[in-house]
Amino acid sequence: MAKIVVYTRDPCPFCRQAMALLSSKGVEFEEVEMGDDEALHKEVRRLSGRLTVPQIFVDGKPLGGYQEIRELDATGELDELLGSEK
Repeated sequence: MAKIVVYTRDPCPFCRQAMALLSSKGVEFEEVEMGDDEALHKEVRRLSGRLTVPQIFVDGKPLGGYQEIRELDATGELDELLGSEK
């Protein structure tokens, strides 16, 4: 199964929606609440090329945020990337 990391910041409705979608796939993921950690924000921006949260990484590869994984789910690609069978 893939290693999934979701970088979030509270409050963030898109973060909750992304984690709910991942949970519905039956996969385990690590949530990293970034809070006010500017160094962590800077590192996630560097790795993802994006300024928004959530930022979702699968096996170190940035997938984007909620909108992007929802689109991947609609095409069936998300299950393949996650290694899920749903």
